Amino acid sequence: MAAGADVPAAAAASRAESPARPAPAAATTCEGPGIRALVNDQSSGKKVPLPGVKVAVNDAAGVVVVEGETDAKGVALLCVPEKDDYTVVLDTASLPEGKALEAGAEVLTVMKDNFKTNIKTVAYFTGAAQRVTEGYWDRLFDALVNGIRLGVVIAICSVGLSLIFGTTGLTNFAHGELVTFGAVITYLFAETFGWPFIPSALLGVLLGGALGLALDWGIWARLRRRGVGLISQMVVSVGLSIVGVNLFLMRFGNSTKRYTSWNSQTASSFGPIDITKRDLVAGIVAVVALLSVALMLQKTRLGKATRAVSDNPDLASSTGIDSQRIIRIVWFLGGSLAALGGIVRGLDEGVKGDMGANLLFLMFAGITLGGLGSAYGALVGGFVIGVFVEVSTMGIPVLPDLPWLQWISNGVPTELKTVPALAILILILLFRPQGILGRKERVG
Repeated sequence: MAAGADVPAAAAASRAESPARPAPAAATTCEGPGIRALVNDQSSGKKVPLPGVKVAVNDAAGVVVVEGETDAKGVALLCVPEKDDYTVVLDTASLPEGKALEAGAEVLTVMKDNFKTNIKTVAYFTGAAQRVTEGYWDRLFDALVNGIRLGVVIAICSVGLSLIFGTTGLTNFAHGELVTFGAVITYLFAETFGWPFIPSALLGVLLGGALGLALDWGIWARLRRRGVGLISQMVVSVGLSIVGVNLFLMRFGNSTKRYTSWNSQTASSFGPIDITKRDLVAGIVAVVALLSVALMLQKTRLGKATRAVSDNPDLASSTGIDSQRIIRIVWFLGGSLAALGGIVRGLDEGVKGDMGANLLFLMFAGITLGGLGSAYGALVGGFVIGVFVEVSTMGIPVLPDLPWLQWISNGVPTELKTVPALAILILILLFRPQGILGRKERVG
């Protein structure tokens, strides 16, 4: 949270003169994201709530999104349509007589990346020591936490994509739609049919694996038997991805929908970390899934057979391994992991028809960084990419204040935070195409 002391007069004029729709009132709970404004007086050295103070949330264009008044506890909960950049403005004329803020302290800026949970809290204080802001290191720590959450999701989704590439050689551009499928199926059963969330999520994972298996049986296995080249198969996957995205957008829409039973939660503090029960459970499930896959690949006969097929399918078949059976299992496992990743992402950011497509190139960046065809590389690469994407918005403020270094000093704009990940993808392909955990191969 950063203070914005000099808001353009035009924004204030827009708020005062705009004949736009009346802003919705504040709520007691939010189904989606929201901003909780706390207004207290601390002239006496203690925090005293100030009720009846008017607070409004404006979007980036200065248009009022929602407004309300603080209750008896000095709290105003303002529900917003999505996690985005907002300006929170306190109406100083509504403060009790004799109470005042510092000049410019009535305006606070909330950035999209400040939402560690669905509810972001901002605080106003009258009296001494009013201004409370987050320093660089606090914001960097928040970015690291967000990066870990994103990295775990990318790692889960990337493992299946990497295993499919390793066993079949297919670069599957339709893998993102398996991610969306898991989140959408879970939403359908949990919110439309009224099932409990956990059984709905388990069903989403199983149906995600079944869809992966069906795609292999109905499309990829037939193409392999006919000797269709990998480039042609990749083109087919691109077309399948386009069809899948448009089907999801047509039937599910592009608006963000949320799992209501796991949505409105209060964060608990564990040292410097604020985390909700939902995020804690999702993180534990994701880590357990990743460790289970790693142990399966390393310790079980199935895992060893999968690694053998990934290394050399023909040699594996000559030693008695049923390569086609292994490939079918890999497709089921890949679809299940992609669906699980979609569910975890949906808990955090909500469910959208194109959510998997938006993660696809981050998955490719992760498996390229870790090593093409390497499941362990996908785990490491996906995790690193997720952290790097979030931290890249922070910048490095100790660099010299030179114009051509400002993009490093100030960080990447939030709208472009995936660009550094794609830059890593290009650099890895140029200088170390085998990835950090891959092996060099002799060609010719």
